Amino acid sequence: MEKEEILAKAQGENKGKDVADIEAQRRGAYSAYFVGLCLICIWDLVDVIIFNRINCGGNMVLFAMGFTAFLTKYLKQGKKHELAVTIFYGFCMVAFLVLWILQLVGVMPR
Repeated sequence: MEKEEILAKAQGENKGKDVADIEAQRRGAYSAYFVGLCLICIWDLVDVIIFNRINCGGNMVLFAMGFTAFLTKYLKQGKKHELAVTIFYGFCMVAFLVLWILQLVGVMPR
């Protein structure tokens, strides 16, 4: 096989997608998730130190990111473990959403 034939076969197998580009996007999304995680944890720490409270909205976003990541993984792979983690993150997301709404309406301290 010549170089062009190998390239054509590889492109056919990957349906014209650039594997290196897909991998770079995957790594970028993974890195962005952890940057968001670290920033929200720092946000919580600063809120506790300065205001003696936690902003539940930030934590809701944190769990929404995890919920989205594991839901996508479950839909792609169909593993029960991924479903269990998805349900956990979904439950936490809804709990922090309710707490955040209670903070916004003044039932809980902001």
